[in-house]
Order: sequence, then C-alpha cells, then structure tokens
Amino acid sequence: MASDAKFRRVLLKISGEGLMGDREFGLDITTIDRIAAEVQSVRDLGVDVCCVVGGGNIFRGLSGAAKGMERAAADNMGMLATVMNALALQNALEARNIDTRVQSAIPMPSVCESFIRRKAIRHLEKGRVVIFAAGTGNPFFTTDTAAALRAVEMGCDALLKASQVDGVYSADPKKVKDAVRYDTLTFHDVLANDLAVMDASAISLCRENNVPIVVFDMHTDKAFAEVVLGRGRFTIINEGG
Repeated sequence: MASDAKFRRVLLKISGEGLMGDREFGLDITTIDRIAAEVQSVRDLGVDVCCVVGGGNIFRGLSGAAKGMERAAADNMGMLATVMNALALQNALEARNIDTRVQSAIPMPSVCESFIRRKAIRHLEKGRVVIFAAGTGNPFFTTDTAAALRAVEMGCDALLKASQVDGVYSADPKKVKDAVRYDTLTFHDVLANDLAVMDASAISLCRENNVPIVVFDMHTDKAFAEVVLGRGRFTIINEGG
C-alpha cells in the first residue's frame, strides 16, 4: 500500500441520487463513469475499496410508503433498485479493467453473488472492488445502515460518505446561507444535535465499532483519493478525545 494513504481499506457510500447527474430520475452514464474513475484512483493507491449504493434515483421505499404502499413491500422494491445501480457501477468499473464483484443481501444467483462475508473479504484481499447491493436484505433499514454494517464486517478503517456538499453543516448550506461547516465532529455531537449525516442506527453502529465516518463532496474531481490521502475538504466523525 502507498505509504501516504491514511486508510488500508475503505467503504464508499454513494446515494442513488448521486448517480443521476443532472437528470431527474434514473442513471446518468457519464456520472457513473466519473465515479468509477474516482474508485480507480483510490485502487491505484493500493487501498482496498468496497461500496454500498442507494436506490433513491429509481425507487425510494419511504416515498412509496408515504403514498399508501405497505412499508415492507416498498422497502423491498427500494432494495431491488440498489441492485440495478450496483450492476451499472460494476459495468463502469470493469470497462476500466477493474475486477469487480456485486454481492446482494437478497439472493439472486443468476444476476450476482449472494452476500457471504468471508467470500467478500477474500475478494478484497485479491484486489477486487466489492459492491454490496440490496441494503441489509431487510425492510425498515436504510442503505446508510447497510453501509455501516458492511464497513464493520469488512474490517474497514473508515466509511466514506459521498455527499452533495463538502462536509457536515449545521443546516443545509443550499438553503441556510450562514450554516456552519464542521471539520471534525464526535459521534455524540451528530446524535445530540440531530445533524443530517446518516441515520441514527448507522451512526451508532460506527460508534460502537470505532469506524470513523468521513463526509466529502462527491462532485469534486479526485476528492475520493484526496480524502484517502488525508487532504482536501471533508468532515471526519469519530469518537474524539
């Protein structure tokens, strides 16, 4: 591994909305290819990379439930949407000759592998990128929680959350002009102040297992590699002290 990389193994969490580009729905191939290039730049540093992708660009369970759909059914549809996104990202990565595996928490062997922890770890040890799809495989859990769970299971040194802004703010900086940006936060700060980073179960899981969360702007070129190198603009959330 490159001596200046700060992490040995990371999990990248990408929202479904982050795959839309300027579209209002679905996938933007140019955006997906740019994300694949970002992953490639980190793999070139010798860092193990695994990913969790959301599905909100195709179907969001909570929005379906809000319109009268039964929550468990809506969440199952949302989890299937993440599989579609994972396959699209795998295709973009393999177009760059990056060996990639998709593992789904919902078994669908004709499409991708089923999630098996030890097999996923072995893929990472062989230098493959692993994309975890279908969330946790259970309704009522977000892909944020799935990302925290997989980061812990894979022994990741950090969970990197690709965001729409360059860190964590006291409020949405696109709506609140004087929102305060934080360079560092503790898990307690995030939970106590109800900061919109990830859901509480994801924050608590990372806290219990001492996995720092790094929030950075996914729209800045080379931002992923810069964060792995400890540079650029980001907010790091850890136990503090």
